[in-house]
Parts: sequence; structure tokens; C-alpha cells
Amino acid sequence: MFAIFCKRLQISVTNGSIAVSESISHLGFPQKPLFVSYFSSSSSFAAIVDEQKRNFTVSYLVKSCGLSLERATFASKKVHFETPERPDLVVNLLKNHGFTNAQISKFVMGAPRLLLSDPEKTLLPKLQFFGSKGLSDTECAQIISSCPSVLVRSLNRLMPIFDFLKSTLVMDEKVAAALKRWPRLLCQDVDKNLAPNLGLLREIGVPQPFISRFLTTWPGSAFLKHSKFGDVVKEVKDMGFDPFKSKFVLAIRVLIGIKKVNWENKFEVYGRWGWSKDETLLAFKMCPLIMIISENKITKVMDFLINKMGWPSTDIARYPLVLCFSLEKRTIPRCSVVQILLLKGLIKKDLSVYSFVGLVEKHFLERYVTKFQKSCPQLLSVYQRNGGSLGLTTEELDLKICVEETIEAP
Repeated sequence: MFAIFCKRLQISVTNGSIAVSESISHLGFPQKPLFVSYFSSSSSFAAIVDEQKRNFTVSYLVKSCGLSLERATFASKKVHFETPERPDLVVNLLKNHGFTNAQISKFVMGAPRLLLSDPEKTLLPKLQFFGSKGLSDTECAQIISSCPSVLVRSLNRLMPIFDFLKSTLVMDEKVAAALKRWPRLLCQDVDKNLAPNLGLLREIGVPQPFISRFLTTWPGSAFLKHSKFGDVVKEVKDMGFDPFKSKFVLAIRVLIGIKKVNWENKFEVYGRWGWSKDETLLAFKMCPLIMIISENKITKVMDFLINKMGWPSTDIARYPLVLCFSLEKRTIPRCSVVQILLLKGLIKKDLSVYSFVGLVEKHFLERYVTKFQKSCPQLLSVYQRNGGSLGLTTEELDLKICVEETIEAP
């Protein structure tokens, strides 16, 4: 009987030692035989069996889940199995609900133990619940692969989160947007920080549309520890921001996301270009995002506008939003058009930089390209040759969501 069992494990006895051959070497993971002293206790034998399971698990994670050998080895420390039946059911369920191979790999790496869950009883009801809340298979796959522990939580804990988000954001599309931006939202306790944080904003008069935008665009910030959130709100109020203006919540987001040392450094950076501390603070109040722009970008934009275009530093301080736009895809192409128009005397010389860089694409083309098509037909080709694109770039689209609707035009 023992001989038969050893044969199943491919164990051979030689001179008092045991060689355990790897039964999965044909899958592409050849292993050297494991030699151990003749086991005299059940614990030694259990260790051998456990190693066999682990090696099978590693090969499965590589072959069926797309993990690298290194990651599969790491994941096998958290889960291991002898047969592929249960993991296959889980992987197939994910594929049938729109998960890509890359998303399945992220899912398995993030929560390998879920491969042993019952897909029909544990996973499917949650996927169906997400679908009932207006999330498509693609959206569910994106959210769950980014935070697989979502599926560890019970429906009784997930439902109140969805109900709270829906009561605040109203529209399913906005709920989906918040979840896609920060999937960990589904693993948080909304009563601990989110509810009191949003309640504080309502208490000081922040309009509901701005609260919804804050939660949709920066959900992670909305879950900041309530005591710290209150300190930030007070600081923003003390700076003179108006709770009834949308820049109020934008300033909250910036102060939450910036370290004190980086905050102080930004004053030094802008100071090199002639801004006083008061001018920098005033610019921050007009466009809070200028304090989270990288030093490299600030330097490049300032150098171009001041040294190459000749605009005074004070003009940029008056319209700081221009620092947020893409230099290569927006500012330089538009300046190349304006330079031609200035040389031909077709527009006034005291033009502010914001009057054309700050325009949305459609209005810029109408006012500075199409309008002068007859007298200056090369404008469109100059614009495109210098990097201008017809339509919003990804960067501009993000800026439109986060900035353009919150900054009043001068």
C-alpha cells in the first residue's frame, strides 16, 4: 500500500533517502528532485505533500492566470491547491463577466484566496448586485481588478455604501465615476469619515453640486480622517475662500494632497519668477491647482511665456490658470498663431495671455484661426505643425473636469 502511495507522489527510496519528483514538470516548470532524509514523522511527510501542492499552484497561477513566476511563487504562500477544478470555475466566471487576462492577473495577485471561493454563492451574487446598480461588466471588471478585496466583503456591507453614494450623487453614472476613480471606496466605512465630512461641507453652506463634484472627482480625499478634514476646511476658510464657490472644494483637495514642505517649496519656485508670497497666495486663490504643478513644468511654462513670448510675470500671476495647460499641446501652438497675427497687425498688442490660451478649443479656432482664414490662410497649418490638435487632448479633458468649470473667466 505504501509503495502505491509513493508511486503516486513519484517518490523513490535510495540509500535511506527519498527523492520526490515534481509531477508538474511537463507544464514548463522543471524542478530539481527534492531530497530529504527518510521521514520518521508525519510532520516531515506533510511538508513534502505541502510542497507538491505549492508547486502545482505556482504552475497554475502562471499558466492559467498569467502571473510571472516570481509573483506566482509569492501568491502561492497565501493559497495553494492540488487540482484546478475550483480555480477554473472562478477564472471562467470572471472571463464570462468581461474580465481581460490582465485584469484576471491583477485580481488573482490582489486576492489569491478568492480562487478557492464558491463562484456561484460568493462571487456571482456580488457581480449581479453591481450590475443592478448600473455598472457594466467592463466597469465592474475595472473596479474589482483594482481592488479585489471588494469581493471579500458581504453584500450586507456593500449595499449601504451604494445607497449612501446614490443618495449623495443621485445619478448612477456619477456613482460609477467615483468608484472607478477610487475602487477602495467600496471597502471603507462611510459612517466613520465620509458622512461627517460631507455633513461638514453642507453645514458651512457648500452647495450640493460642488459636494457631488468633490466626491465624484476626489473620492479618496472625501474619506480623510474627520478631524484632519475639519482642520483643512478651517484653513481654506481662513484663506478667504468662499464656500459658495466651487474653488472652495478644489482648494480643500489641494491642501489634502500636498505636504507642507512641498507647499513652502512652491513659494520659492514662484518667487524665482518674480512673484511675492502675497501674489502667489492670490494666484492660489484664483487657481488652487498651481500649488500641485511640478517645479519642472512651472519652470518650462514660465520660461516660455516670459523669456520667449515677452509676457510680464505679473500678467501670468493675474491669470494663473495658464500654468495648468499643456505647454506642448496647447500653449505653444496657440502662441505660434498669435505671433503671426501680431506681426501682421491683425490683433491688438496688449492681448492678455489668458484671452487665447484659456479659451476652449472651439472658441480659439473661431476667434484666432477661422476668422483670419482669408488674410492669413497658413494659420491652421502653423497651428497643427506646432502641436495643436483639433479637439480636446486627454490632458485638456481632465483639466476641463477638474479646473475649467471651477475657475471663473476674467
